[in-house]
Amino acid sequence: MKDYIHSDPLIIERGEGIKLYDIQGRAYYDGFSSVWLNVHGHNVPELNKAITDQLGRVAHSTLLGMANVPAIELAEKLTLIAPKGLNKVFYSDSGATGVEIAIKMAFQYWHNQGAREKKTFITMKQAYHGDTIGAVSVGAIPLYHEVFRPMLFPSHVIPYPYAYRHEGDETKAMEATISALRHLLETRGEEIAALIVEPIVQGAGGIVVMPPGCLREMADLCRKHDVLLIADEVATGFGRTGAMFACDLEAVSPDLMVIGKGLTGGYLPVAATLATDDVYNAFYADYEEQKTFFHGHSFTGNPLGCAVALASLKLFEDRSLIEGVRMKASFVEQKLRALQDRPYVGEIRQKGLMIGIELVRDKVTRQPYDWEERIGVRATLRARELGMLTRPLGNVMVFIPPLVSTETELDAMTDILAESIISVTEGG
Repeated sequence: MKDYIHSDPLIIERGEGIKLYDIQGRAYYDGFSSVWLNVHGHNVPELNKAITDQLGRVAHSTLLGMANVPAIELAEKLTLIAPKGLNKVFYSDSGATGVEIAIKMAFQYWHNQGAREKKTFITMKQAYHGDTIGAVSVGAIPLYHEVFRPMLFPSHVIPYPYAYRHEGDETKAMEATISALRHLLETRGEEIAALIVEPIVQGAGGIVVMPPGCLREMADLCRKHDVLLIADEVATGFGRTGAMFACDLEAVSPDLMVIGKGLTGGYLPVAATLATDDVYNAFYADYEEQKTFFHGHSFTGNPLGCAVALASLKLFEDRSLIEGVRMKASFVEQKLRALQDRPYVGEIRQKGLMIGIELVRDKVTRQPYDWEERIGVRATLRARELGMLTRPLGNVMVFIPPLVSTETELDAMTDILAESIISVTEGG
């Protein structure tokens, strides 16, 4: 807060395409999709129209005891594009609340079936699932979460397969993860309600990409030991990894899946927790059995948000956006390849259009920069001077552009990214 007060805060006035404009009229590429959620760019006519058309009907109508048209249509659409088996939709207003719902659903799922000993959760090292108390309880980033530890319920923590920071290679990093999960399930499985995971890419932990097959093996172990799998697709969903959902990359169908961020194309705060029929049926009972899921939000299923989400999904289809992401990801990979040879670039991690560049003090020993050096912050500020906005994750520079970015725009943004890193780390 002190840094912010003593700086010259950037104030955005408007957006057009993949650029944002401040109150002085300066333009910036949106190089992190306004915190990873913008899909189609800013001020998109089709999305604007969806909201104004719905505004002429009704801005909000509660889902408590009733329904609304856009929420029903969106729920049906989501079940059609989600991994197989996720047939029920519970709306909320952010990724964190969606995770909170998934955790409570998993807990009460076992409670309603009489398995009341199954009440703990497995999370992964450096996991981030949001900032509500339940979501923080299954988070594992000390910088963000440790101060709140006395308020939280305990979770089991297993390693995320972070090959660059593992003593062995990618295979050994995956083996360590699977071995830890297997041991925990074999020894404590009867008390574990669910495993929650950021599938394929761990976001706030540093854009860490799982080795191929890891998610599939984790899912199989959960099935074997009767533990629910919660996939947190808030950051990875809606085309970001080159598939509609990261789970699709390994044909994994979780029991619960949380979505948000790109759901509305980055326009309005709508999230959802998708569940299987099996989970749903654990709450389906006569009134007197009191198996109701007591959870709700005032703006659940907001018609404006659901209407723009439907319009966003139509643009995915009309523009073959997923296929385009795969081609653009290949272009970005080739552009950034030369950056890997720079003396202070430790590793470039990428899945689709989720890219993290880890900067290190010593490339040979992989010694990280001390946090006091603020290397990521300084590189980010340099990128801003050069005309692109992003935010670092410690020593990791993040590049997560809007999915509609053209190759010309990606070319310009990667040039800025490279120049900002070289300028700060090499003193150019």
